[in-house]
Amino acid sequence: MKRLKKERVIAGNAPKFAGRTAARLFGQLKNQRGRLIAVAVCIVIYTVLNIFTPYYSAIVVDALLGAINDAISGNAPFSIVWEPLGREMTILCAMYAALGIVYYLQSFLMASVAERLILTLRRQIGVKLHKLPLKFFDRNKPGEILSRVTSDLDKVSETLQTGLLKLLTSIGTVIGSLVFMFVLNYILALIFLAFSAISLIITRIVAKKNLICAAERQEAIARLTGIAEEYYTGRDVIKAYNRESESCARVSAGAENVRAAAQKTDFLTNSINPLIRFLSRLAQTVILFLPCGWMIAGSMTPGVAQAFFQYINLAAEPLTEMSYMINSLQAALASAERTFEFLDDEEEQPDTDNPVTLERAEGRIAFEHVSFGYFPDKILMKDISFTAQPGQKIAVVGSTGAGKTTLINLLMRFYEVNGGRITIDGIPSTSLTRNGLRHNFGMVLQDTWLFGGTIAENIAYGKPDATREEIVAAAKMAKVDYFIRTMPQGYDTVLSNDAGNLSVGQRQLITIARVFLCDPPVLILDEATSSVDTRTEAEIGKAMARLMSGRTSFVIAHRLSTIRDADNILFMENGNIIEQGDHRTLLAKGGAYATLYNSQFA
Repeated sequence: MKRLKKERVIAGNAPKFAGRTAARLFGQLKNQRGRLIAVAVCIVIYTVLNIFTPYYSAIVVDALLGAINDAISGNAPFSIVWEPLGREMTILCAMYAALGIVYYLQSFLMASVAERLILTLRRQIGVKLHKLPLKFFDRNKPGEILSRVTSDLDKVSETLQTGLLKLLTSIGTVIGSLVFMFVLNYILALIFLAFSAISLIITRIVAKKNLICAAERQEAIARLTGIAEEYYTGRDVIKAYNRESESCARVSAGAENVRAAAQKTDFLTNSINPLIRFLSRLAQTVILFLPCGWMIAGSMTPGVAQAFFQYINLAAEPLTEMSYMINSLQAALASAERTFEFLDDEEEQPDTDNPVTLERAEGRIAFEHVSFGYFPDKILMKDISFTAQPGQKIAVVGSTGAGKTTLINLLMRFYEVNGGRITIDGIPSTSLTRNGLRHNFGMVLQDTWLFGGTIAENIAYGKPDATREEIVAAAKMAKVDYFIRTMPQGYDTVLSNDAGNLSVGQRQLITIARVFLCDPPVLILDEATSSVDTRTEAEIGKAMARLMSGRTSFVIAHRLSTIRDADNILFMENGNIIEQGDHRTLLAKGGAYATLYNSQFA
């Protein structure tokens, strides 16, 4: 069982289609070809210089030792003149300086490429979020979506800037170093390869274990993030039911899981390098004996010996880190793959190519044999038909889960119907763009939502160009002007933290003012006054009556006393309309509506 879990974790941290994902990721870089060419040139120059400088240093060291030996033997005084020693040392210093300059240039350019790529992907995600249907958000948690647009893309950026750059330079450096090592002395090169093979085997074993631990750490972090987001959102409920201790315990347990997973991962990451370096030093010690004898015998110069040791250092470190670089690239490709899966998710049905323009609807709404289900094989609504004439008030009632909000969602085209059609002024809703359709509707939902910004900006959310006079007038109609003026900066008071310092009723009044300001031809009120007191509800009711005059209105209500004046009442049960008519007709019928009404006023 444990083995199966490890295999599942590895699969979850590795891309399913690495080649396809890599090709698509680099396809996003087509607008950065100039920078990529510059990075490639820098990598080539850096690799060539990095490989050639040790070889050239052998010439410089041997020339310097020759000058020193001549001075010791008394043949000539020791001095460094331009021809030839000064020139050679200057060239070597210039090569090292060029190495540093090219290294910083390629790092700067690669950081620019990576961050611009992430900016491009985040912009695509921002556009995608507005094209996704509501069913996508129904089946995905907010924390998971946030993870894809933050940590996943950060991982891609980090790997492009460090792992990919190191991998490319390392491959060239290792290959070049091995070539020069065989040119200098093939026996020492073979001994180095033997020790490197042992190091790579150990690295591969540890890297595989490290990949498992890293994936477990990411899962632990994701779980902790989800818990924190859930508890932050439900903080009022937690306090109301005295569940602080249990909540803290669960957060602490999640944090402890992250600590344990991170500790194991960090230990494996940090412990492998000392071990590999020990093997590298051991290899150098073994290799050191042979050059000593050869230098004494005169078959190898000190310059060649020190150049060989430089190549050992050049090749050893990239060889030990290469497995980690590959694992890092795999993790980054897995993150990119999750991002592309998000970008490829099914979007809303596109708007028609030749939409009908409806500047201001008269308000004739008709459902014609509409059927709908959240899943194609499970139809919730079957053959829904009714008509709302301009200026009528349509009430939608029924028990919780009867389908009242679903009906409104279909009207707003948040979901697409499975059969039948919905028309506005005789025009099928699918013949309008979504923007054109929703421009004719104003909604007040039971769940209020205010954005970061001033109170005035929140009221004007649906009409950003509204004047302050229009905003104040809308607030007065919603009976919220007096309350706003008691705030520290009045209409310029900045709301933050989901307007946590306002009561639910106050937040709802502000959203009602938002609809007053938009002045739409069709209104949708989903328990719009459920969170206000009776007196305020009565005042708002009067204002609503004025607002609904001459406009088609859809009202979802649980308190049937508020919809007795409705022109048509739709009683829903299990997703279907089982009764419809005005209040008197339904009471006289003595059916489901009458039973519910009488139960409220028994």
